Amino acid sequence: MQFEMVAIGKVVGGRDEIRDDDWGASRAAIALDPAQVDNDALAGLAAFSHAEIVFVFDRVPHDRIERGARHPRNRADWPLVGILAQRGKNRPNRIGVTVCRIVAVDGLTLEVEGLDAIDGTPVLDIKPVMREFLPRGEVRQPAWSSELMAGYW
Repeated sequence: MQFEMVAIGKVVGGRDEIRDDDWGASRAAIALDPAQVDNDALAGLAAFSHAEIVFVFDRVPHDRIERGARHPRNRADWPLVGILAQRGKNRPNRIGVTVCRIVAVDGLTLEVEGLDAIDGTPVLDIKPVMREFLPRGEVRQPAWSSELMAGYW
């Protein structure tokens, strides 16, 4: 099956280089494309504290896409795990998803904090974070993922 997606906007500002850590203080804007959404597409979003941003890791070359298992961040001391059991950018469809704090909404511009995407990244979708969509019950994860994420935000 194939699907065609069109970006509804792009990341403006924030980082302009790919780095693995220290995304927590990163502040960027998402500029929506008026050819893809109406002027009131963000109406009401400012009432939420957070938004989930769906974007494309567009700078990952096709020959770097992983389809099986690898060591996260190529660290042999971490276990070999499938690409779908980690959040690395070299995914088969190169789709990224991040929950960000909403800083401001102005027309077709959304300013966010904590978006782990770089300047110019295509944005596919924006969704408000509602507590009813958050995990119910305990969230568990392996020790290597906690170690990996220690400096991420």
